[in-house]
Amino acid sequence: MDWTTMAAGLLIPLAGTVAGSAMVFFMRHDMPVRLQKALLGFASGVMVAASVWSLLIPAMEMSSGEGLLTVLPAAVGFLLGMAFLLLIDEVTPHLHIGSAKPEGPRARLSRTAMLALAVTIHNLPEGMAVGVVLAGAAQGAGGMTTAAAVAMATGIAIQNIPEGAIIAMPMRAEGNSRRRAFAIGSLSGVVEPIGGLAVVLLAAVLTPVLPYLLAFAAGAMLYVVVEELIPEASTGEHSNLSTIGFAIGFVLMMVMDTAMGK
Repeated sequence: MDWTTMAAGLLIPLAGTVAGSAMVFFMRHDMPVRLQKALLGFASGVMVAASVWSLLIPAMEMSSGEGLLTVLPAAVGFLLGMAFLLLIDEVTPHLHIGSAKPEGPRARLSRTAMLALAVTIHNLPEGMAVGVVLAGAAQGAGGMTTAAAVAMATGIAIQNIPEGAIIAMPMRAEGNSRRRAFAIGSLSGVVEPIGGLAVVLLAAVLTPVLPYLLAFAAGAMLYVVVEELIPEASTGEHSNLSTIGFAIGFVLMMVMDTAMGK
């Protein structure tokens, strides 16, 4: 895999966030609750399927040994990924969309800034996931291919489109102009190629830890799903729409990974 393909893979998810954030120019009011619930469920489904088929299963397939040794790197990496996002969540002041109470340490930041930080925390593991799959494809580890990396990047980009809209619309509701809401929503996705590139460089230096990095990214993504997306999607009315959205997102990512990733 050349660096042009690598760069394209890292930037595809950002393009999805930018496209979704642009919805702020076409929606006059807040995003309808039904649509938001469905999109939150869809994003959750994509991330869960990506964590399993694109990250955890390859991590176990490229692990040497039998029995416990096969699953050990995946288990350790997964728990470290969960712990890493838990730590980031605890030390970063942020405010979740739809919540009135900030989380993390107290800080003199605006609501807009804390909303942006919450989204940045959310996007970081997605960038790491794309980066580690690209690194695996570049090294030919565990049978991972360029097609698998493209499928992963495309899947994350697809779920970033509704996610970008979910981010930008509340920014607009907070009193920001459409351009400012679009800019904040778009910039929240910049952390993805940055996080992805960091993982690519780390994996290039420390090839033996690639199974751990794959599982680490899976743990980080599933932390976001369990801690943020599913609670937001399942509370209040119309939670059945989030369940339908989850099913569609899960199946779409599963099909993309198995059909495109081979």
